[in-house]
Amino acid sequence: MARDDLVVDVGAGTAVLTRALLDAGARVVAVERDAALAAGLRARFGGDISVVEADVLDWPLPGGPFAVVANLPFAGSGAILSRLLRGPVTSADVIVEWGFAEKHAAIWPATLKGAYWRTFYEVELVRRLDRTAFAPPPSVDAAVLRFTRRMNPLVPTTESQRYWRFLSDAFHATTEVRRSVLTPLQVKRLAPALGFRPNARPRDLDACQWAGIYAASRRKASGVR
Repeated sequence: MARDDLVVDVGAGTAVLTRALLDAGARVVAVERDAALAAGLRARFGGDISVVEADVLDWPLPGGPFAVVANLPFAGSGAILSRLLRGPVTSADVIVEWGFAEKHAAIWPATLKGAYWRTFYEVELVRRLDRTAFAPPPSVDAAVLRFTRRMNPLVPTTESQRYWRFLSDAFHATTEVRRSVLTPLQVKRLAPALGFRPNARPRDLDACQWAGIYAASRRKASGVR
């Protein structure tokens, strides 16, 4: 994060992260849905930050590039990240529940969200945070999960919604890839080229392999060989 970068602090709460971001020279937008906490942020920081009293799931995202730094609620991490990462996010450093981070940062077995996020971002599980580091301590450990936007996404960003539907259909089918999104001829050609088993299931493919399959399906749909 560079000085004067726009950074969104989701669930700013008592401003632990907000203060650090401001000290680093960021232009901070603190999104806080609790009215009392939002009022406390305004009283403490005045015009030094922009305070938005809203649920981030309903908040219109900035139109230009922005970074995210947040301690996300464990129960809503997936929905919040899915919302934020569809915006022009340059990077996101978020604290999430350890099991969530471990699951979605894994190369294998792949998850729907993980495969999709890795299409547009490099995903890194940065560190584990013991539950005792928080007050009050949660019932489980946490992790810092980092997303850094790819310079060259695996699928064009203009096709992000179409690609999400494509992946969703494949993962929700819960069958082998060759039965859900590929023809036998495509499997014969793509499996050795992309490096997956002919009987692979959706969780067995990484983000690059999924992007390759999507590109092949788009060429077939357009009649390009």
